[in-house]
This record gives sequence, C-alpha cells and structure tokens, in this order.
Amino acid sequence: MNFAGMRATIIGLAREGTALARFLAEQGAQVTVSDLKGAEELAESIAALEGLPIRYALGGHPSEILDGADALFVSPGVPLDAPIVAEARRRGMPISSETRLFVELCPAPIIGVTGSSGKTTTVSLIGEMLKLDGLRTWVGGNIGRPLIGHLKEIEPTDRVVMELSSFQLELFAASGNLGFGHWPLGFEGISPHIAAILNITPDHLDRYPSMEAYIEAKKNIVRYQREDDVAVLSYDDPVCRFIAEECPGQVLFFSRNAELDRGAFLRDGELVLRLGERGRRICSVGEIKLPGWHNVSNILAACVLAGLAGASVEAMSHVARTFKGVEHCLEFVRELSGVRYYNDSTATTPSRVVAALESFDAPIILLAGGRDKHLPWDEMAKLTLRKVRHLVLFGEAAPIIERAIQGARGKMQDARCKMHKCTTLEEAVEMAAREAQAGDVVLLSPGGTSFDSFRDFAERGERFKELVRGL
Repeated sequence: MNFAGMRATIIGLAREGTALARFLAEQGAQVTVSDLKGAEELAESIAALEGLPIRYALGGHPSEILDGADALFVSPGVPLDAPIVAEARRRGMPISSETRLFVELCPAPIIGVTGSSGKTTTVSLIGEMLKLDGLRTWVGGNIGRPLIGHLKEIEPTDRVVMELSSFQLELFAASGNLGFGHWPLGFEGISPHIAAILNITPDHLDRYPSMEAYIEAKKNIVRYQREDDVAVLSYDDPVCRFIAEECPGQVLFFSRNAELDRGAFLRDGELVLRLGERGRRICSVGEIKLPGWHNVSNILAACVLAGLAGASVEAMSHVARTFKGVEHCLEFVRELSGVRYYNDSTATTPSRVVAALESFDAPIILLAGGRDKHLPWDEMAKLTLRKVRHLVLFGEAAPIIERAIQGARGKMQDARCKMHKCTTLEEAVEMAAREAQAGDVVLLSPGGTSFDSFRDFAERGERFKELVRGL
C-alpha cells in the first residue's frame, strides 16, 4: 500500500494516535494531528514524533483540519458523534483508525478478543500459549503497544493476538465506497479470521445511548467474518448465544456449565478441550493459579482460541497451571501483618467488582469509587453487603455507590458491612490499612473509571501499589 502524498488527519494524540502519526509520516503521508489538549499536556507525545513532518492543531478541533484531507483517522477515545467526526461524515470523507488500518494491512492471521471483562487476561494467556510452542506471536491492540509500527516485521507465518474494545470495533463497520487512490479506505466491514466475544454485560453507557448500541459495537468483531472464519463465544452468556445465530462463519463455544460437542468446557472439575473427535484434558480447576471462577472461563476461552491458532494441549496446560495474572487485574501486591493487598484497578464496572468479590472467601475490605459510567450498582451492592466487612468509598462515584448500598441494606437483614467515604485514593488506602486485621483481603476494585483523578486505570493501579508498598 502506497501512502506517499496521502493527506491524513488524525484526531487524538494518545498511544494509538502517536503510533499512527509516526507510521503514516514515515510512509510519506502528509499528516495533521489534532487534540483537545494543549502542547504542554502532550509534550511527551510530541517529543516522540520529533523530526517528522507533522502539523499540529492543538487545544481544539477546527474544521479547517479536514480541508483537503483524504481520510480522517479517529482514536478510540473520540466519540463518533463528536462534531469534527460528524463534519467529516457530512463531507463524505473516509473514516478509519489505527486499529482498523493495522487489521487491513496485517499479513499474519489475527485472533481478536473482545468482551465486557476478561479481555486482557485472555489475550495474555493466548499469547503465552502460542509463544511456548515456538510460534512467533505479536500481542497488542487495546493492550500494550499499538502494532501499526511493527508491520514490516510481521511475517505471514506469525500469529497476532489483539484485544479489541467496543470503541475500537466501532470503525470495523462498513462505511461506504470512498477511498484514497486505489485503496478503498473503510469500504467494507472487517472482522478477524478468529474472533471471540467472552461476555457482554452493561458497560460504557456513559458513551452509548443504550445497551443495544453497545452490543452492536461488540458484534462487529464477528459481523463481517466469512464462511471459513471462526467465532468463539461464551455458551454461558445469553447475549453471546443470541449473537451466535447471526455469525456468518463457524461457531465454537466455551462453557463452565455445559459439556460441548466442540469447544472447551468443565467436566468433573477438569478443563477439557474438544476440537477433534475426542476431548483432551488441560488441567484441573485446583491447579489454576488465577483466582476466581471468571478466570476459569477466561482459560477455557484461551484454550479454544490458542488451539485454533496452532497451540498444543501441552502448552495450554502449562500456561493454565502457571500463569499468575496480568498487572492491575486481581494483582497480588503484598502481604503485611497477615493482610493481603490486591490491585484490581481494571475493574471499571460494577460487574467486574462482583467477579472480584466472588474470587475471595476471606473477609474483604473493599476500596471502590472513581467516576461513574451510568451503570447499575444494585448487584454489586447486594454482594458487598454479603461479603465485605468494610467498604471504603472514594472519588466522584462515592455518593452514588453509597446510595446503592443504603438501598440494598434496607432489603437485607443482618447486613453488617461498615462504610466510610474518603475524597482520595490515598485517604482510602490509609483507612483500609487502619481497619485491616490478620486474615483480611484489602481489595482495590473500583467499579468506576479513573478519570476523576488519574490518566487511566494503570496510573491508578500504580499509585495504589505505591501506597501499599509504603505502608
């Protein structure tokens, strides 16, 4: 693909926007980057692009950045109903993204994974399984590094495993026969050759107008597959089973609750993979290091996907028995005076908090809060009253969670969970440490985003670990 002379406008100079700007500029494109933030806030990203012929329009998105442009590339954090994107649509301009462009250009088979939770863990598991078998594997997308800058290094015999968010999948949809030169940017809808939906629960309703719109975005990962492509879905999730009926390619399932003709499932406490005529044992539930039944589902999904991509059962078994998790996902931080501290900063929805709470049998001191995503807290509140000894709230969502807890408390007898509100994470950790007793688990599982106080969940998780290690 020849990008020389292409006039590309990129909205958003975060991780993906920076990688895409470098790639296109190095390919000879005329690149303009626009961001709502100013030069001072974006100093690190601008420094990373130093020496490249890139034009910047910072502190806003003036409509002039679209003048003469051949295509608009939108970063995942930018809503597609933003005025600048709407203006590009009005002008009939092709709209794409770093993620979509990479998928279109990648010479290797792609395993794409989405879901409301478990994406990062499952993608990491798949990557480890494939690498253990000696398969050259690239892991990226919504996890780690953007892969667009590594296109020249990726061979057709490699494997690419991508975590894909609903925001990234929005632009996988077909968007009209428009293009630059001989390349129809955004002409057809695209889906990976092997694609998985792990689960779908309410999320991002601060961005989507309805749950249905959120599901439609997720469905793009399988919507445009061909007959020889494969969708891997949760048999235990009713939304995923409904989506299976619409998949144009083959469908395989994974399940903790049902034995399957093809896929991965639990049988008498054993994880079993059946891709051929007979099932192959992976390991027992008791051998898994990752806490929580939700992680059993993640391992089952990973085994199906890695098996389809060429991994051996031996590699799956080793990884399933030794993998201890990814950073900020129920990450063990330390034990102090008999108290275990866990960082689950990636839990940005109430349903993720529920999964975290169900992972422990010990008394829990829960740190929850952040910024609300307009999601229901009812189930989380009920489980908190049953399992949490002390709830410490912080951030913007604290009063919202408090109301949910009080509402649930009125319907439950013998709910003895203590509750305190704090302003900051620092105060919350200090309160938790004072209240903790030997045998307790102190769990940061916020249920809200980090954007009220931090750049992202990773920065929040790092700060939590720093505070805990300083106790």
